[in-house]
Amino acid sequence: MKTLATLAGLMLSAALLCAQANRPNSALVQELVLANHILANEGVVDAYGHVSVRDPANPQHFLLASHMAAGTVTAADIVEYDLDSNPVRPNAPTGYTERFIHGEIYRARPDVTAIVHCHAPDLIPFGVTGIALRPVYHMGAFLGEGVPVFEIRDAGGVTDMLIRNSALGRALAQTLGDKPAALMRGHGAVVVASSLHVVVGRAYYMNLNARLQLQALQVGAPITYLEPEEARKAAPQDGYERSWALWKHQAEAKP
Repeated sequence: MKTLATLAGLMLSAALLCAQANRPNSALVQELVLANHILANEGVVDAYGHVSVRDPANPQHFLLASHMAAGTVTAADIVEYDLDSNPVRPNAPTGYTERFIHGEIYRARPDVTAIVHCHAPDLIPFGVTGIALRPVYHMGAFLGEGVPVFEIRDAGGVTDMLIRNSALGRALAQTLGDKPAALMRGHGAVVVASSLHVVVGRAYYMNLNARLQLQALQVGAPITYLEPEEARKAAPQDGYERSWALWKHQAEAKP
């Protein structure tokens, strides 16, 4: 009997260790929570919009919060998904309707490890007017690579504008191509990068660049955009680390 009890105990311990080993890295989860809070705090997302990160231990999985406002996300709300955008663990909380944005972009872009989807108001005009979003100052230099516009009607006809399935997610990923960002007509934008810090920086400065470009357009005079070579040279070399440190301090200072 003691032998059976000992064996059962060992099996239970092994199962617990295995479960713990398969859990997402806690430090990465905390970084993702912070990214949610920063994006909300800086006005890139509000009650809608989301940010994800690829699991470095399993590139076929990604981490994303459950269906909630980014500013309220905690570590307990982070869900692990496969690239079909299905939760890995049973009884996971309800996910975002548009989680397929993340799964299909990660599938199409092995170089991408973090994604932001937002509805920042200053970006919307550039998705509906035919006026290209272009870099007007050095912090938006990455936009010099070009920002395509996703037209959901080409992929799904008349819809409610949301990326509700893998087919629409694949179509969005195709429009994004190898670019750092894409606009979504009448909806918002998707931004990608090689890290959480960079994708948050890009999302923030993309929105700010759009605001500045709108102001310049209102002046009515010709706009001098960054030239392609200027844009390549002006891209931040520190991966937005100084910005991340400031945003982290501001987010953590809030009660």
